[in-house]
Amino acid sequence: MADLRQDQAEISEVLLRYATAIDRKDWELLRTCWTDDLRADYGGLVFDGPDAIVRYMTEAHREMGDTRHQLSNFVIKVDGDRATASSYVHAVLMVRPKDRNAWIDAIGGYDDVLVRTPDGWRIKERTFHLVRMLTNGLDGEPDWQAPLKAEARQ
Repeated sequence: MADLRQDQAEISEVLLRYATAIDRKDWELLRTCWTDDLRADYGGLVFDGPDAIVRYMTEAHREMGDTRHQLSNFVIKVDGDRATASSYVHAVLMVRPKDRNAWIDAIGGYDDVLVRTPDGWRIKERTFHLVRMLTNGLDGEPDWQAPLKAEARQ
């Protein structure tokens, strides 16, 4: 039982490291959350490999003010060197620095598959499920494809 609790604690730490990395815009830290063969689906935005998702998050958050990604309700099941984790996410994104009236407030969940690596637990597969999103001070709905378009122009 102690080994199970240790694995669950280490997996929880990976999930929280993800949220912390985004909120601090610490892209090197974010890179440590993933396996090299990551496949992540954020509601139709699909990323293959950690470099793809780190590039996207870097571009998506480049002009934003503060963000707060809060994860909770972890359900973690470990089977040897493989595990599944589901969690709730509540993300508040200040779209423009110093503009308290421009924000996105999203609630959803992550379903993850993690594997034990020589460097510890890492996310191998992620699926994000949006439950609801509220916005204020934006011209229309957020264009989640915009960072991909910006990257293609570079």
